[in-house]
Amino acid sequence: MRNFKMILQYEGTRYQGWQRQETSENTIQGKLETLLSKMCGHKVEVQGSGRTDAGVHAAGQVANAHLETDRSPQEILEYMNSYLPEDIAVVAVEEVGERFHSRLNAKGKTYCYRVINSPLPHVFERKFTYRVEERLNIDAMKEAAKLLCGTHDFAAFTSAKKSKKSTVRTVEEIRIEEQKDEIFFYFTGNGFLFHMVRILMGTLIEVGLGKREVFEMTEILASGKRERAGALVPAKGLTLLNVRY
Repeated sequence: MRNFKMILQYEGTRYQGWQRQETSENTIQGKLETLLSKMCGHKVEVQGSGRTDAGVHAAGQVANAHLETDRSPQEILEYMNSYLPEDIAVVAVEEVGERFHSRLNAKGKTYCYRVINSPLPHVFERKFTYRVEERLNIDAMKEAAKLLCGTHDFAAFTSAKKSKKSTVRTVEEIRIEEQKDEIFFYFTGNGFLFHMVRILMGTLIEVGLGKREVFEMTEILASGKRERAGALVPAKGLTLLNVRY
């Protein structure tokens, strides 16, 4: 068996997320496993760096799979792109060591959430952005973002049910950039909990709308209670940009 690392792009609009499901064949992992199993003639399991939610996109998702094949990385890439649907693409394939694991070896990730801050819709960006019509206070959101950076217990910022697993994560940076009537929010950290980025976003938007004060970020973190944080914003504005190893 040879171990192959793949970098993937996909538009998540019509998929039920990354993770394969018993009740649906319409997942990214499921599509990849079906195709590679057919190519190799044996059952293939694809490991992803993380489980993007239904509707979330990826520009640099990383996955790996152990394959019994004589094909070169380039031949695997060409084969996959020949048969994958047009909203999934493989942009790179390389053979890696036996022990490489796309999730367990990941050191950090960067996500981007895009907001259209305009009363006018952006028709051609509607699948990749979330529109907020009222004017957002960029400076207030930047100050709130600073309080959310660092190593904290982010239990208040996840939809996951309580478990024994740690909810402590390190958010290295939240960078906010404004370009005309679009705002880009970049989240970089060593890992993110279920729905964490989307809840952080919802909370920052509420600060930007004047519905919350900047200092509340510290109180929300300390509470550990989901109900203290902001709304869960739509998945369509979120894209996984890259994974760091």
